[in-house]
Amino acid sequence: MTSEAISRDVTQSVATSRTMTRTGVRVALEDMFESFRKWRVALIFGWQDVAQRYRRSRIGAFWLTLNMLVFIAAIGAVFGTLFRAPMAEFLPYLCVSIITWNFLSITLNEGCTTFVASEGIILQVRMPLFMHIMRTMWRNIIILAHNIVIFPVVVLLVGGSVGWTALLAIPGLLLLCLNLSWMSLVFSLICTRFRDMTQVVTNLLQVMFYFTPVMWMTRTLPEHVPDLFFQLNPFYHFLQLIRAPLLNQYPDALSWIVALAIAVVGWAWAIVFFGKYRWRVAYWL
Repeated sequence: MTSEAISRDVTQSVATSRTMTRTGVRVALEDMFESFRKWRVALIFGWQDVAQRYRRSRIGAFWLTLNMLVFIAAIGAVFGTLFRAPMAEFLPYLCVSIITWNFLSITLNEGCTTFVASEGIILQVRMPLFMHIMRTMWRNIIILAHNIVIFPVVVLLVGGSVGWTALLAIPGLLLLCLNLSWMSLVFSLICTRFRDMTQVVTNLLQVMFYFTPVMWMTRTLPEHVPDLFFQLNPFYHFLQLIRAPLLNQYPDALSWIVALAIAVVGWAWAIVFFGKYRWRVAYWL
């Protein structure tokens, strides 16, 4: 085979690959747009998931709030004593940190099994796949709404207050949801093909829980530990976008930049990845 023939075959292969990529991106975007047009279906499914979990219960989904309140109180008493931190400062910090991390970790863990858990619907009903990601997101937003009511109670108990800066937590939450959505989409595809990856993600999140300032404050680190220890952690920046405003602080510009950059790059890659493997999900189930 001559060099010209080889060059021609390589050119054709590259062109074919680019065409398939463009086609996959178009299919992925069409799936997402159709999901957004049918957003009410995702909201109904997500609400039913929470309602069924606490059916026939006296206080319903507020068991979530009660369980979280007990957990925060226990952890606050133990770690507040260990770190010798003032409860008026440490308890609100711990409260918003645990609630936000709980939302983040459960969303990613459930994102891994989103398609597997919806196997019956996917195989029997024609429905855009991204709608199942929206269902998972909405279900966990409902749980977050139940848990976040603990924060103002804790603030009042310790004699604190919530200022107007707390409104900045709203765009921070939206940005966090954007990042969790593309992560859940990618994890759901990978974990549908490789079921063991669900346990890998779960274990990684458990490790990151201890590396992320959730139960400890950055100022409690030893002096020889550089700020890069937590600034290189994207989960730290995700938490700060919600935690800082609720604690009457302004999030650092770096946290906004990091979260926005991860969202842009992540979604660009997730759309290509979803478009390439979307049609295989039914065969993997």
